Amino acid sequence: MNTGKLRLIGIAAVVILVAIMMTAFTVDQRELAIKKRLGKIVTSSYEPGLHFRIPFVEEIIRFDGRLQTLDAPAKEYQTKEKKFVVVDSFVKWRIKDAERYYLSTNGDLLNASRLLSARVNTASRDEFAKHPIQDAISEQRKTIMAVIAENVAANSSELGIEIIDVRVKKIDFPKKLSEAVFRRMRTERERRAKELRAEGKEAASRIHAGADRAKIEILANAYREAEIVRGEGDAKSAETYASAFNQDAEFYAFWRSLQSYLKAFDKGGDIMMLKPDSSFLRYLNQPK
Repeated sequence: MNTGKLRLIGIAAVVILVAIMMTAFTVDQRELAIKKRLGKIVTSSYEPGLHFRIPFVEEIIRFDGRLQTLDAPAKEYQTKEKKFVVVDSFVKWRIKDAERYYLSTNGDLLNASRLLSARVNTASRDEFAKHPIQDAISEQRKTIMAVIAENVAANSSELGIEIIDVRVKKIDFPKKLSEAVFRRMRTERERRAKELRAEGKEAASRIHAGADRAKIEILANAYREAEIVRGEGDAKSAETYASAFNQDAEFYAFWRSLQSYLKAFDKGGDIMMLKPDSSFLRYLNQPK
């Protein structure tokens, strides 16, 4: 009897345990869950913790409630000038309304990514068409992406999705446009280089001209001062000679004649053609 009772108790315990396992379920803090009863959603907001369901009648579907990343493929968008840019972006999102998310995407993450990518593409195309290329590659890009994020968030609420952020990884030009842009940039830089070289040559010419003018002025001033000094020296010399001459005019004349004789006879030769009454021989003809 005791053995039979123990067996019955064990079977009952197993049945109760299985029943609990089939009826009880837990929702993790990182999860969202909905309860379906005979294919119809009856509960879509579960707090983290332990919950119960009716086995074989009610079904629990779980979703990842953590932050998700949609790495959208690079797309070409037309700008205001009818030029194209290639935008490589990503979206940070998470499930906000589990019931709406399930109804719109059937709970399929790939399907949700496809629908969200289409909305990002539409919002990006509309917004980039309002701006020139310069805005797309400048600080104005932050404003563009903020508007895109706002539009995507407004259009994604029907999917039960909350948009956290939309960011650009890279903005580039299509290959053909990039080559044209680089050629234009190269041409512009070459033109600017020529302008700078021309400005440099002009500045160098002005500097050379100024230096030449300063040189002429300095030389002219130096020559003028030299002539003044030379004139003052000649005047002083003449004054000195005159003073010495006036002290003994006859001796001065005699001394000058001797100097002339030295220079004349120092050249060599023993013949000199002179008139007898030449003043050059005055002191030789008149020894007194």
